[in-house]
Amino acid sequence: MNLMEILQGQISDDMLGQLSQHIGAEPQQTATAAQGIFATILGGLANNATSENGLSSLASALDKDHDGSVLDDIMGMATGMLSGQQATGAANGLGILGHILGDRQETAAEQIGQSSGLNAGQIMKLMPILAPIVMGVLGRAKSQGNLGLGDLAGILMGGAQQVQQDSGLGGLLGSVLGSVLGGGQQQQQQQPAQGGDLMSAVLGGIFGRR
Repeated sequence: MNLMEILQGQISDDMLGQLSQHIGAEPQQTATAAQGIFATILGGLANNATSENGLSSLASALDKDHDGSVLDDIMGMATGMLSGQQATGAANGLGILGHILGDRQETAAEQIGQSSGLNAGQIMKLMPILAPIVMGVLGRAKSQGNLGLGDLAGILMGGAQQVQQDSGLGGLLGSVLGSVLGGGQQQQQQQPAQGGDLMSAVLGGIFGRR
């Protein structure tokens, strides 16, 4: 079970079309940018989870606001955000990005833009819409899989390692995560390899195996 496949699978063709129209890009460019955004957010979460405080804060946020229900109507969430509605709770993409990437959002957007052929402004429009999807997937995995802090850390580290090893995203992640997260990648690679196995078992049971 590939975490990136799960994340990308949440975006329907109709939603991809709406997002592309919103930022003025071709669907393939938007899809590539979405890959980079998902990977960067996942890497940021894994980087934060290397500290006990960071992991506890993530678990608290998942318990409070992100039970995965946002995944039940992603198109509705996206349509509301595209129309300018104030996003709160599980759909508060700007708040999510602030916690995960902080002041590194623009750096991430620039790097993702270079790899996808879009500009940083276009990427910045996509990031708040896609961030709640990442938290929704993790929240559903945590609640339905009854995951503790160690399990959650294992999934994040395994997912980050898996994405980094993906040949289709290697160059993108090397530039994005290296610039945005600094030493976080090294910390992630030092985590036990069983994170990938746990991720496959838990996510496969919840989202279906592929």
